[in-house]
Amino acid sequence: MTLNQISVFVENKPGKMQHLTQVLADHNVDMRALSLAETSDFGIVRIIVDDAYAASTMLKEKGFIQSITKVLGVAIPDQPGGLNQVLSILSEAGINVEYMYAFISCKAVDHAYMIFHVQDPKAAVAALAAKGISCIAQEELMKL
Repeated sequence: MTLNQISVFVENKPGKMQHLTQVLADHNVDMRALSLAETSDFGIVRIIVDDAYAASTMLKEKGFIQSITKVLGVAIPDQPGGLNQVLSILSEAGINVEYMYAFISCKAVDHAYMIFHVQDPKAAVAALAAKGISCIAQEELMKL
């Protein structure tokens, strides 16, 4: 159970991020989650959308340098220590979290959601499932 994340390189200059979001808006791409990491020269925009392959193809046609990466969408218990619980499970399984970011769902009242990039997604899904933590599949994304 993984999600497809689009990573887009964007120059760190005024208007470049807006150009990216304009292209997505013009093609009716609904972003479900977004993260931006930057350096002095460029940023890496990580985006979760319902159809990553279609969005990725469209971005490539518009001249953006991008790639698709498999990530986990994890339902975090929405309670104090919920994230710590998930990180403890991954740590005990020897799974390194390379990066993570959050997204919300208007429909979920007992869970928060986070995107995790890990070295071994299958092992992470198995470790989390063994402890009752669920991951969402790409087709479930738009239901949240």
